[in-house]
Amino acid sequence: MNTSLPPLSLSILGVEPLDEFIREIADFVHHMIVTRPVYPDAKIEVEAKLGVLRDRTSGQRLVLPVLVETILIPNLNEVDVRFESNMSLNQHRHFNNMLNDLKRISSQPSHPTSPLEYTHVKVVDSFYLSEDREKIRVTREEKSNTVLEITRKIRLGNLNIFSPKRAADWRVSVSLEVPVPHPVGSPTHIRRKDRICYSHEEFNIDLTQVHSSNNTTSNPPPQIFHELEVEIARSALLLSTASKRGDPNASEIDRNAFDELIRSFVNNARILVKNANDGWHT
Repeated sequence: MNTSLPPLSLSILGVEPLDEFIREIADFVHHMIVTRPVYPDAKIEVEAKLGVLRDRTSGQRLVLPVLVETILIPNLNEVDVRFESNMSLNQHRHFNNMLNDLKRISSQPSHPTSPLEYTHVKVVDSFYLSEDREKIRVTREEKSNTVLEITRKIRLGNLNIFSPKRAADWRVSVSLEVPVPHPVGSPTHIRRKDRICYSHEEFNIDLTQVHSSNNTTSNPPPQIFHELEVEIARSALLLSTASKRGDPNASEIDRNAFDELIRSFVNNARILVKNANDGWHT
């Protein structure tokens, strides 16, 4: 009696359907892109940030009757949560060591994917309020004080993902970054960012320590935060692939490119969440 498993087809149609979890995120990001307000030279930012979903009333981590990662319906009144992206210094070190090891291993010829690249960036973000109360960010290189960009960030939407089997949850955010002139007056607060950026193919993984201080007369000590996010690197690629998604006049590769981009984006976020250790806040 032969008990070996013979080769199996992916399905009765011979294809593997796109995972509905990934499809939901792809649909959300695509909708945010195609319905965005139009501004000259604006860039689309799509990022997944690690954190913890907390009940606003109790402050405890969210508990839901689910066994696996779950996308929450946006703005659902029955689930009143806040997303907390700050991690502990120990967790920051854990990811720093993990990503450094991966960078080293990925440069070896036997590694199955392309190598990670690494840059260490120190910038200062100064935030201003314009005359119509819009928040303007001026980003400077810390050492030279050179202005790198001046933008107004418009948040288009968030998707919260609850991961009950993991130490961390995550959030997908879609935003517009609109270039603006330099604001007048003094900044309301300043964020100094010490960032390690690991780039891999079409994605950036940013591990950042932030010193945040308010520009007030009381001059309180700065708050220190540690954050981890994965971002789709090229806004132009996002816009191009989104415009061809499902287009019958485009090639099959072009029609599916957007979903493939989001698939890899989600996979990278899942890998990071899976590797969060139990000491998220300790």
